[in-house]
Amino acid sequence: MISREICFRCYRPKSSCMCKFIKSIDTNTRFVILMHPKEYRKTKNGTGHFTNLSLKNSELIVGIDFSNNKRVNEIINNPDINSYLLYPSTNSIELNSEKLETKDKKSVIFIIDSTWPCSKKIIRLSENLNRLPKVSFKYTNSSNFKIKTQPNEYSLSTIESVYCVLKLLCEQNLEDIKESELNNFLSPFEMMVSYQLKCQKQESIRYKIR
Repeated sequence: MISREICFRCYRPKSSCMCKFIKSIDTNTRFVILMHPKEYRKTKNGTGHFTNLSLKNSELIVGIDFSNNKRVNEIINNPDINSYLLYPSTNSIELNSEKLETKDKKSVIFIIDSTWPCSKKIIRLSENLNRLPKVSFKYTNSSNFKIKTQPNEYSLSTIESVYCVLKLLCEQNLEDIKESELNNFLSPFEMMVSYQLKCQKQESIRYKIR
């Protein structure tokens, strides 16, 4: 079997590279994407790479147990930074109705890029992350991730989740992102989904012809 060439920027096959649709934006908030190794190896539907490439003020760290991760602990222990974890919790800061406290410090939001079962494992193992204040948001529309089965109707992909957070932070005046930039934020994701659906349709037609 001949392996397909991979774009080592968006980590998709070069034949379906989405880099031309990525327009990175600048943010006051820093986003740290904690990517499970299984997500890092995905070449068809992983959106963590899109998210990282779309945010100038972001970084990506791969792992499962981040308890002793030097970079993660450097951020968390920095007295000039307010660190948060985007994760649903009974006592989370719900951004739809609660403002993120900055206290004249820089804000960092950790984002877990993984399936829900793997995310729970990351939280269970990573004591440093589990101690962070959690942030969440309400969202009542279905995900547009039509090429992937979601655990429930309102589960979102990584890039969709960050998009929602950015919109709410703009409403709180913690971000000042141009509307045009925000509107284009999901472009690589939307184009990827459109491409994959087209491929699935073509494959279905070939199967019926056979």
